[in-house]
Amino acid sequence: MKSFSSEHLRNIALIGHGSTGKTSLVSAVLFNTQMINRLAKVEQGNTVTDYDEDEIEKKISIQAAVAFAHKDKYKINMIDTPGFANFIWEARVGLRAVETGVMLVSATEGVEVQTEKIFEYAEELNKSMIFVINKMTKEFADFDKAFDSIVESFGKNAVPVQYPIGSGADFTGVIDVIEMKAYKYSGDEKGDFEETEIPADLKDTLQAKREELIEKIAENDEALMEKYFEDGDLSLEDIAVGLKAGILNRNIFPVLVTDALTNIGVNHFVDFVTKYTPSIIDVGETAAVEGTVKPDQAAPFSSFVFKTISDPYTGKISLIKVLSGVFKPDSSYVNVNKEASERVGGLFFLQGKEQASGGDVHPGDIVAVAKLKETQTGDTLTVKGNDVRFPEIKFPIPSISFAIEPKTREDENKISVAFQKICEEDPTIKSLRDPQTKELVISGNGQLHVELVVNKLKKRYGVEVEMKPPRIPYLETISGKADVNIKHKKQSGGRGQYGHVMIKMDPQPRGSGFVFEDTIFGGSIPKNYIPAVEKGIREVIHSGILAGYQVVDFKVNLYDGSYHDVDSSDMAFKIAASKAFKQGMKEAKPTLLEPIVKVEVVTPEEFMGDINGNLSGRRGKIQGMSSKGKNTIINAMVPMVEMLDFNPNLISITGGRGSYFMEFDHYEEVPAHLQTRIIADARKEGRVREVEEE
Repeated sequence: MKSFSSEHLRNIALIGHGSTGKTSLVSAVLFNTQMINRLAKVEQGNTVTDYDEDEIEKKISIQAAVAFAHKDKYKINMIDTPGFANFIWEARVGLRAVETGVMLVSATEGVEVQTEKIFEYAEELNKSMIFVINKMTKEFADFDKAFDSIVESFGKNAVPVQYPIGSGADFTGVIDVIEMKAYKYSGDEKGDFEETEIPADLKDTLQAKREELIEKIAENDEALMEKYFEDGDLSLEDIAVGLKAGILNRNIFPVLVTDALTNIGVNHFVDFVTKYTPSIIDVGETAAVEGTVKPDQAAPFSSFVFKTISDPYTGKISLIKVLSGVFKPDSSYVNVNKEASERVGGLFFLQGKEQASGGDVHPGDIVAVAKLKETQTGDTLTVKGNDVRFPEIKFPIPSISFAIEPKTREDENKISVAFQKICEEDPTIKSLRDPQTKELVISGNGQLHVELVVNKLKKRYGVEVEMKPPRIPYLETISGKADVNIKHKKQSGGRGQYGHVMIKMDPQPRGSGFVFEDTIFGGSIPKNYIPAVEKGIREVIHSGILAGYQVVDFKVNLYDGSYHDVDSSDMAFKIAASKAFKQGMKEAKPTLLEPIVKVEVVTPEEFMGDINGNLSGRRGKIQGMSSKGKNTIINAMVPMVEMLDFNPNLISITGGRGSYFMEFDHYEEVPAHLQTRIIADARKEGRVREVEEE
């Protein structure tokens, strides 16, 4: 496939709440640009970007997928992202690789809870934004109400650049507010259209919309403002320049209109993207950990790996955004994060799961490479001698854990390799072997997330497992101080063991982890044994004395001790340190911490009282409420353990009309009466070992 120059590349991430039509819009764009030969449908399971078996079965996007379209001299790279809470982090991944976010909003529902979350991602990453009000042929579709919800949520930077002709079954075309031209679509899925007259009953409305748009453009540019005051209008050329600048600077969020399923408005969407959204050249420099990088073709090559795919045939595929220089196939590059050399073979472009071979790749393009040995998502790939490194991706902390048990010995042997590949593809999945129960624990962003991983284990890797009830990732810490003097002494003929440590333990602020301090004075313990003391503590803090959970937020000060010229060793001091830690835990008022999640519930206002009562009954603390149309948004902090069965309760209370978003926020101490039960359960499970007696 031919190479495209940077100024002719457009990168967009289709983002938004689940079921707003992102995948359908990608399909329509691909069909209209003749990249595929039929208009694919999610319901038919044949779309380009929802190709995973679980996506086809559940009819939702689970992972970000890449596709590209050619329109005249332009190449449009599209990243189709999920909109459901369990997989919303993929939207952040997609936004890292593009210049513009395309936020889809349902014409019947308006702004929904995930819309706002993803908008925050785009805002944090400083990405340009355009809105598309989609699903205009649905019953009760209302462009004006959906637009009002956008303004209410995101401010008056949102302005319509298109307006619908009709709605519901009568939605037949779009009006270009900039040029004041109307276009009627054939409605037969081909995407054909012809210019028509603006309906008489819309002319006044459209004129007001156009004046609103021009005023918005002019207020962001002094020269255009002067022209507007003098002439009362702006030329189409001035509007184009001002609109493109406003989008680039996030001063304008243009609002477009489509119905992707019937292919109405999609051609005008494509034209708008190529004409007005920024290229990497327009954006300019990309921020690195230190300094910035210009998208200069003559500069040293640098790139960012924004996603990893585990393909059953090709193996590991790294998706890469080129940020400077030229990416050449059959060359060697350097992974800055891993300090490793990588040999790159052929370069190719992904059309969903299909591959198109490529040659040299210029700044701004998105390309794929297979079988890089060391490279993972978030790594920087560059040339030798170039020290640039780009910020890594912030992945969410898993919110739920399940114990899983392989069904057969053969499955147990295969599971570690399968998990390695799954975790490369989805860094939000974590797996570990519980040191006490020896169970394999898998953690993810929700029950559905973990269930889909279990499905993938079976379908892709032939590994069958059973899921056990979810486990809450409690932590242990101390609330008091301890001063411990432990001597480990063992003599059994020949060389013995001798390690003597004196430590103080103190609680630390939340999030501090483990702090080790060495204040040995006078050589009571030789310097070469100090690392063994720290290591001895680090090796046992993964299992606290209360319920066997990780111990955090404490400091150990090694201030004295003694040694033996013959019998002391690293091992002896490690054992002494681990005994001292366990004894110190007993004396320093150990306590349990539980994860608290930030919950945002969107509910019709008539159910507000019931939802508030339900959250309060879950030990939730209501943080605030706000109104949005007929809905109320409730923000609360709730212990994670109390949210495990919230979804069916929400469905029952609201009749399926409520939705919620949940993410980890912080840890708090578990109330004393609940600690007793948690500790008792942990002891029944065999998670806790008694402190070794001296």
